[in-house]
Amino acid sequence: MPFLKVIHVNSSRRTLLLCSVIFWLICGANGGRAGAQQIPLPIKATDVPGPAAGNSMTKEYVQLVGRMAYVWGWPLVNSYNRRAAFALAPTPGLNGGVLPIAPVGMNAMLTTYVKPEQTFVTCPNQDVVYGAGFFALENEPVVFQVPDFGNRFWVYALYDARTDEVAEIGKPYGTKPGFYLLVGPNWEGELPAGIQGFVRSSTELVFCAPRIFKDDTPEDTQAVQSVLSQVLFYPLSKFHGKMQQTDWSKLPHFPVPAGASGETKWVVPETFLDQLPEVLKRVPPLPGEESLYRWIHSVVEAAESNAEIRQALVESFQIADRELISPLFQWKYNGRSIGNGWNSPVNNAQWGTDYLNRTATAKSNMYDNKPDETKYIYRDLDRNGQQLHGKNLYSVTFPKGQTPPVKGFWSLTLYNEQHVFHPNRLNRYSLGTKNKSLKYQPDGSLTLYFGAISPGADKETNWVPAPEGAFSLYLRAYWAEQGILKGTWVPPNVELVSGSAAKP
Repeated sequence: MPFLKVIHVNSSRRTLLLCSVIFWLICGANGGRAGAQQIPLPIKATDVPGPAAGNSMTKEYVQLVGRMAYVWGWPLVNSYNRRAAFALAPTPGLNGGVLPIAPVGMNAMLTTYVKPEQTFVTCPNQDVVYGAGFFALENEPVVFQVPDFGNRFWVYALYDARTDEVAEIGKPYGTKPGFYLLVGPNWEGELPAGIQGFVRSSTELVFCAPRIFKDDTPEDTQAVQSVLSQVLFYPLSKFHGKMQQTDWSKLPHFPVPAGASGETKWVVPETFLDQLPEVLKRVPPLPGEESLYRWIHSVVEAAESNAEIRQALVESFQIADRELISPLFQWKYNGRSIGNGWNSPVNNAQWGTDYLNRTATAKSNMYDNKPDETKYIYRDLDRNGQQLHGKNLYSVTFPKGQTPPVKGFWSLTLYNEQHVFHPNRLNRYSLGTKNKSLKYQPDGSLTLYFGAISPGADKETNWVPAPEGAFSLYLRAYWAEQGILKGTWVPPNVELVSGSAAKP
């Protein structure tokens, strides 16, 4: 028994010694740090592994990713295809005689309101004089001129490839007259003498859309020309320190294909896969988008060598275009309800990862201003939830002192079912601040009328003619007061005055 006891004790000591050695090997060799067996937790996006190359994928999985990629990438492919179209312009001019277009690196301006014949871009307005231009900042920075606009409202909206605004340039921000520089994400040059400041874009693609207010009088149309002639964007190499001018009334007119109507189809599902890789390359991910990019890349790269995967992706784009994108043309799927039957987005032109509303706006009326520049409020339906239709007459009544509270101006525009103007005998498409002949009621209220049939000769001053079909209403509040921005002011409902559904 003693012999056996000694053996037992020695075995326990040996076991204890062996455990000590193992513990030292695991922990002691690492400086005694606690948890040395821990795999490092990811801290940065690059620490997170993505899908492995060569993974097997079912058709259903490929199409799941494809549908998401289509919703995410639709506005970006849209932007790049628009720029490609602008690149075909030999000089600044008017496409079809109505739409400003210019070679990449330059802009073009209208001299008055956009014409009702314009059907290439949805939801134009007749409150401002528009301009347009696309830039490729990887090639060269762009100078833009700011003339002295005096008390006139103006804003230069500058959009990156995601349709987010990248600058605050305009009357709401107190921008001073002078010269400014627009640069790309990787620009590291010196600010040239005579340039007051610069704006850095998050992408090499930038779209500019200057908007300068004018009222509906011939006198103001003439008065605005002096500042319009100085609204110029041009490559830095053409900057010489003096304010340049252009007579925009002399722009050449470029023909458009016969029979063209409705907004150009800028995104085609069948070619989306060929254009998406270039967009992924040119537009770096936002913080937090890295995993999404890897996810999309995994199926795009697989499609390069696998015809079945490629076909599955193209089919997913076709289905997404029909089922996910097309419905976004309806205002009820844009933004959120603010009351009285109206919808409005809350993050215009600062979408971030709000892919739903970014794509919805790109589909229905691309290139919104930020909310503090313009608040957009719209609807397709009347008070009873029925589609607005020209066979009926509708009214919108603002009580005394309750027109849209703005520091800039407001308007209520009527669009046909394609979101463009309906030509009419009054040549009138909206009513608001610009109109100097609006008639107020004795109690101080303002009633506006919308429909295909006149509300009566005594009310026609306040009437916008509608098509004999479906239409929508769209309220713009430029430089809105806090009541609109915070939602404490809501537009009045749309009332049915007469028509097939009106009460006797």
